[in-house]
Amino acid sequence: MACFLVPASEAVVTTVAQKIIESKEKKDNVQENESVNEIPKVRFSEKLSWLNKMLWGGSALLAFEHVWHGEVIPTAPFLTAVQNGETADMLAEMGTAGVGMAVLVTLVWGGMVAASGVIERRKENSVKEEA
Repeated sequence: MACFLVPASEAVVTTVAQKIIESKEKKDNVQENESVNEIPKVRFSEKLSWLNKMLWGGSALLAFEHVWHGEVIPTAPFLTAVQNGETADMLAEMGTAGVGMAVLVTLVWGGMVAASGVIERRKENSVKEEA
């Protein structure tokens, strides 16, 4: 019905956060001169963009599926559940399926961030051992 709205809402919030963090990182990067021997690390704003891409892509795919099945229509109120008086069912679905999908995507992203941190640390340690 409208489960795609939950990850889409999270995507809006994380996109705004990413833009704010990017501007802060650029300001900090201008002030600091990175040394030549420093191992480049993936900035947090870039890692947050991974989450954004996953959330926006999943939301778009889910929205398309709901349009395909006639649950989202091009006229107001746009959701057939609202039009048919099934708002409570729609909210229940958003609370279970929508929140579940958003949490799962965020957990997968957390795993990706953790894995990239491990890779960065291994590379940093191997460079230190060589030096």
